[in-house]
Amino acid sequence: MGINENGVMKTSLFKFYFLIVALGFFLKPQAQTNVTTTSSLPTYRVAIFAPLYLDSVFEQENYKYGKKFPKFIMPGLDFVQGAMIALDSLPLVNGNISAQVFDSKAVVANISSLIATGKLDSFHLIIGSVKDEEVQELAAHSKRKNIPFVSATYPNDAGVTENPFLIIVNSTLKAHCEAIYSFLLQNHGTDKILLVRKPGSQEDRIHEYFTKMNTPDGKPLLKIETINVNQDFSIIKQKLDSNRNTIIVGGSLSEAFAFKLATTAYALDKTYRITLVGMPNWDGFSSLIKKNAFTDFPIYYTSPYYNYKWDSYSKMIQNVYIKKYKGNPSDMSYKGFESVYLFARLLTRYPNDFISHLNDFQNKVFTDYNFKPVGLLTSATIPDYFENKHLYFIKMLNGNYSKAW
Repeated sequence: MGINENGVMKTSLFKFYFLIVALGFFLKPQAQTNVTTTSSLPTYRVAIFAPLYLDSVFEQENYKYGKKFPKFIMPGLDFVQGAMIALDSLPLVNGNISAQVFDSKAVVANISSLIATGKLDSFHLIIGSVKDEEVQELAAHSKRKNIPFVSATYPNDAGVTENPFLIIVNSTLKAHCEAIYSFLLQNHGTDKILLVRKPGSQEDRIHEYFTKMNTPDGKPLLKIETINVNQDFSIIKQKLDSNRNTIIVGGSLSEAFAFKLATTAYALDKTYRITLVGMPNWDGFSSLIKKNAFTDFPIYYTSPYYNYKWDSYSKMIQNVYIKKYKGNPSDMSYKGFESVYLFARLLTRYPNDFISHLNDFQNKVFTDYNFKPVGLLTSATIPDYFENKHLYFIKMLNGNYSKAW
């Protein structure tokens, strides 16, 4: 799939294989994707970035993988497909949307060159499923040009500071730890609380977050005992009390650790009353979500996203996928749809004061959001960014997911 000098996707459909047919994708050069209904309304320009890796899978417009489909391009494709469905269905009452899709992994027309040549200067809103340096580059540009930048899927601030135009939708690890701690403080102050971790830099950060939250004035608000384990998890049993509820917080992002901790807690739960709370990425661990892995033993984790997929928007997306692509949408498809449908529509309502209205939810799609200004230093005079602080507690049980709190 080639890209023109503006880094924009191509528009004619090319059927690589049945998977790419299921996604439906744009291949010919196109200046922009217009969603326009009334010429008398103002038009707002939206840039959408996603990792499409077009230069990696195409060579001079020839698809390089034959009848195979590289999995690494799937998340970006799904995000863009959801975004396109949103653009096709937006009710434009207050203004028109002119959207343009860019490949964040482009070699020539990369983010740096787009910024250097001024090709992003005229946009009113940037939405990106990007991470690391891409977040930094787009955030820096958004600050220079006073353009709101919605980081839709990356759970990290990428080191960005003093940028009130950056909006983080997928909450950071710190925010998840804050939500777990608040839950413990409000509901389990008298229970036994164990923070179980292994050695590691990420584990150090998690431990530091809980320690700082628990000792705002130097004295602990909750009695949280930290247990360090390597390979031997048997020490956990020594810390349990059969007369008390025990909350075990898994303080690691490692799947091997999560599986071993869950296995240990599952076996001990037959004798002790245990509630296991994991980190936000535990939802993607295949070893935890197998239907018969931990029969009737729930595992909880926090997530900024929750979608029953019973609402009218979800059904519309599902119908489009079934009708056009003979498949089912992924979670990234729903995220692409929600990011564009919510924030592009919000832009048409409040083009001159977008940031001040982030929590106006007349246009709620799937998820409840609560954006708060974040100041990493107490001396900060402007927000470092705005972050979604609304997190759901999700229960994994017998291979199924449900909202717990």
